[in-house]
Amino acid sequence: MRTGATSASFPSGESHRRRLLFFVAAGFLLGAALALLADAPKESTPAPSPAARPVPVESLDGRTYRNPILFADWSDPDVVRVGDDYWLVASSFHEVPGLPILHSKDLVHWTLAGHAASRLPSPRYDVPRHGGGVWAPSIRWDGGFFHVWFGDPDLGIFTTRARDPRGPWEPLRLVKDARGWIDPCPYRDADGSLWLVHAWAKSRAGFNGILTVHRLSTDGLSVVDDGVKVFDGGTRHPTIEGPKLYRRGEWVYIFAPAGGVKSGWQTVLRSKSVLGPFEERIVLDQGGTPVNGPHQGALVDTPSGEWWFVHFQDRGPYGRITHLQPVTWQDGWPVIGEDPDGDGKGQPVLVHSAPDAVVERSPRLPRRPRSRTSSTALP
Repeated sequence: MRTGATSASFPSGESHRRRLLFFVAAGFLLGAALALLADAPKESTPAPSPAARPVPVESLDGRTYRNPILFADWSDPDVVRVGDDYWLVASSFHEVPGLPILHSKDLVHWTLAGHAASRLPSPRYDVPRHGGGVWAPSIRWDGGFFHVWFGDPDLGIFTTRARDPRGPWEPLRLVKDARGWIDPCPYRDADGSLWLVHAWAKSRAGFNGILTVHRLSTDGLSVVDDGVKVFDGGTRHPTIEGPKLYRRGEWVYIFAPAGGVKSGWQTVLRSKSVLGPFEERIVLDQGGTPVNGPHQGALVDTPSGEWWFVHFQDRGPYGRITHLQPVTWQDGWPVIGEDPDGDGKGQPVLVHSAPDAVVERSPRLPRRPRSRTSSTALP
């Protein structure tokens, strides 16, 4: 050791005991102080509304359900009913297998049935590409097949089909080579014509907030026109995306989320024609509930004629979890969830009567619907 250098030394046994006693006493005093602070009178805060209070699990039965119905990351859900069976597809982005397919008999309890894509449509996905791949798919029933469509923001619009949603599914087919086209949904109108609505990814196209409708070929495997801009969200419905096309009676509807993933709302457009002009209305937002950004999902009916809306809620690290909302109709507009002030704009329910759905039937998929399929079929 060099002269003048100091050496590290350990404290003696007595010194060590004294220090240990000091730290123990200090910890005790700190704990006592925190306990006193916790018992101190606090400024009163209003009690949560009944809708915001959690309901004990034991109070729920087969006649009620509690949201979320799926506390897992099933992003951008779309649902179709065929007969008494409900089938859900969700985004999978760069993960494989992709396009998960879930099955339910009652819209509340779901099981994983399979995947519609065993791999992604390009060697570029042989390595992880976060933010790429499968965005916001749709699922429809037409001509004896289940059809799934999705947009890859870098490659274009793809589709696949299967007789049985459990598989096997046909290889992915490129319908439109395009950059920035996302969230496609096919639609067969009452006259048999086929259409496609989609949104735009600003990160690829340079803009968003626009919904475009195209005519499809007779076989539905190619886009045959340049498209019509049917809606510009502007500042009223910024970032509008995820469109789903339906017909109910004389009205054509586009259900589309707007306002952003974390705090947005559900917009509905309606027209007598698939090409517009469209009226607009916000039919669901957070309201006075803890459910932020309740939007983007599927309108579906039950065999008894009830209507429901399946959507996601962004919960940060937990992902986009799945909720189920009742739907009523007023003057040709859907009201989603509950509408406490009667203004036609709903808010999410946390607990509600369960759907009037068949739950005690064979899980075997009927090759032909035993009742009229939902409006999410391609009629």
